[in-house]
Amino acid sequence: MVGMRRLGVVVVMMLLSGLGVAQQRTLLLWPKGNPEPSKVVGPEMDPTTDADRMVSGKVTVRVTNVSKPTLTVYPPKGKNSGAAALVFPGGSYIRLAYNIEGTEVCDWLNSIGMTCVLVKYRVPEVGHYPANVEDLEDAQQAMRMTREHAAEWGIDPQRIGVIGFSAGAHLAVVLSTHPEFQGKNVAASAVDARPDFQMVIYPGWLTGPGGKVDASVAPNAGVPPTFLVQAENDYTAHVENVLGYFQALKDAKIPAELHVYTEGGHGFGMRPTELPISHWGAVAETWLHTIHVLGEPGVVGRP
Repeated sequence: MVGMRRLGVVVVMMLLSGLGVAQQRTLLLWPKGNPEPSKVVGPEMDPTTDADRMVSGKVTVRVTNVSKPTLTVYPPKGKNSGAAALVFPGGSYIRLAYNIEGTEVCDWLNSIGMTCVLVKYRVPEVGHYPANVEDLEDAQQAMRMTREHAAEWGIDPQRIGVIGFSAGAHLAVVLSTHPEFQGKNVAASAVDARPDFQMVIYPGWLTGPGGKVDASVAPNAGVPPTFLVQAENDYTAHVENVLGYFQALKDAKIPAELHVYTEGGHGFGMRPTELPISHWGAVAETWLHTIHVLGEPGVVGRP
């Protein structure tokens, strides 16, 4: 019995180590309570079954029943460039792929001198923007809190972007398109919620019938420079999502860079494989230099 208990402790410690327990701080997005009454039933939990827990040979941790949304700040361990990104994991607005599309992305951002702000937004949710605005409110609040704490956290408030995966990529696009949205139960704020750049990785729900961009996420002049990654053989969030959205960005004269790979499927995150798509992080780092988020100073989005 003692041996089993020790084994359980070891497993828990391994999972925590994989989730990056050395993070600087975790803050509630709504310390005085969520703008809307919580519909979550049951405690926060990992719904992953043993059958689908392994991705690329690694344990995958998912989170659902998030009734108290948070942000967790991961500062770079070495040189701090001053740039930062909010990270929105995916999971169909039902769960969050918290390590493969969250903490592991923070590891990459830290490695290139950026602060990672990992957002645990409310899930499960019925629908998404515009029918459901709760996760947009969480995204806005996370961006505003990051800007409010920018000096304290060693962040340049004019170099804060967003990275989203799958449903989280849809949420990133919604935030970039509607940063000024005013929730009816949210106090007005003078702090800007607009991202300075967005990285949209295998997104869902961006296009409607005929491959045209959905009206709810149609780019406007305020949408920031955009980097898109997609696998052609993604049969969960089809390639048409990024093709239609990229065309809409081009039509709106928003600086955008699109990378479509033959293979990769869906939900690959940043884990290494034998496929070229695994190297998208290196391409993204170059793009961050191009738009002056990293490297030589300049106006963000102006190569």
